[in-house]
Amino acid sequence: MAGLRTPLERILITFWVGAIWVVGYVVAPTLFAMLERSVAGDVAGRLFSYVSMIGFICGGLLLFFALLLDRRPGWLRSWNIWILAAMLTITIFSEYVVSPQLAELRHVAGGEWVHNTPLQRRFAKLHGVSGTLFVVNSLLGLVLLVGSGRFGGEHDLKPHPRDNKT
Repeated sequence: MAGLRTPLERILITFWVGAIWVVGYVVAPTLFAMLERSVAGDVAGRLFSYVSMIGFICGGLLLFFALLLDRRPGWLRSWNIWILAAMLTITIFSEYVVSPQLAELRHVAGGEWVHNTPLQRRFAKLHGVSGTLFVVNSLLGLVLLVGSGRFGGEHDLKPHPRDNKT
């Protein structure tokens, strides 16, 4: 399978993974260090939603390029396709399953968390799931960037014989 061969493909994955890393590891911690907790949470939540939208667009285009435009035999065996699919799945699950539940719990609490209540414990558990998914996605993105001078070739799970031309 070919992929990340074109400058556009490289730009798309760099933009998506860069957004994940900058918002998650630089901007969000800065917000919580400088703003009142509920305000920082509101802003961070909005920014993470924007990062998800970037992921839908960039990841969707990359998957489109890989699945529909690359017709070489063996393209589905490329590890990069599976990482990209996992990243998109995590992004969709986080944005449409976990994030709405977190938002609902924040709304019910009204910004006033009573420590060690069932509501606060449920929020903490979901927030932990969200954070874990975020870390996994950021690491998968890093693997995709670092391991992909291009998709395919010697990095395939099982390269097709026609892919190994000497």
